[in-house]
Amino acid sequence: MSMRGVHTTMMLYNSHDKGRLILSSNIFPGVYLFQGNTLVAPGDIPDSMIHEGILNMPASIASSITMLDIPSINGPRNEATGVIQSADLPPDLPLPAGWRGIPVRQALTLMTNDVTVDGTGPVGRLFRAYHILQWRRESVFCGSCGSRNEDTLGSLARRCPVCGRQEFPRISPAIIVIIINDEDKALLAHNKQFAPGLYSLIAGFTEAGENLEATVAREVREEVGLAVQDICYVASQPWPFPNSLMLGFTARYAAGTIRVDGKEIEDARWFSRDMLPALPGNGSVSRYLINRWLEGKLGPRAAQ
Repeated sequence: MSMRGVHTTMMLYNSHDKGRLILSSNIFPGVYLFQGNTLVAPGDIPDSMIHEGILNMPASIASSITMLDIPSINGPRNEATGVIQSADLPPDLPLPAGWRGIPVRQALTLMTNDVTVDGTGPVGRLFRAYHILQWRRESVFCGSCGSRNEDTLGSLARRCPVCGRQEFPRISPAIIVIIINDEDKALLAHNKQFAPGLYSLIAGFTEAGENLEATVAREVREEVGLAVQDICYVASQPWPFPNSLMLGFTARYAAGTIRVDGKEIEDARWFSRDMLPALPGNGSVSRYLINRWLEGKLGPRAAQ
């Protein structure tokens, strides 16, 4: 599949606006700015609109960045260019007065209005920009010989000019599963990396030589000591933290007693709908699966 490559774009200053860079809405419908793991935006942009990008920026920022055009794959970012404009701010660049940086993971709930990110729409394009920018930070040098990579014309790939090795944006498939027992209770687990009291679903990366259903069975067995059956795919979600594609499943409890691994999972329990712990924020596929169960669309109730 041929796609336009990432390249710099020319930006013009408007001398009548006291040093602010004006991005014409006919050319730039909104630029995504990142600084490390944060989304950067003016403080006066409402939380519900930060996924739309920004239309102007101070010259202090504009002079410190290289704008990137990332090919849009789910409808053009705008009809004129068909690209997503984004840029990576230097980590030590102070933000202008009145601007803010929001961790992208934290911003997810603010941006989605309770809608799960499915890879389409403005939030999906923002996730694509964030994923690609992270990969570019980590792919400066060739993984084989250590030489500096070069961008490839007409492709997102980077190529080593010395040994010829090509590198493409990395995507790591991972499963996430809601397990439901015959009492219509769901298994929720507390990971060591979670905030205190927060419970979510069992998840893990697919290993080489393994299909997705085998990943579900193995991760459940390893993390909580249970056997499951009736594994069924439900939905997927891009998850650029840093480069995952989350594949959501449902499964039915088959056998075993909960026995947490103590490495990743600290606690796991069966929960009924009227006795729930703190749950993941809306916008994630984990919350989508939990909400489907809460609505009676997954589990024994759904079969009635």
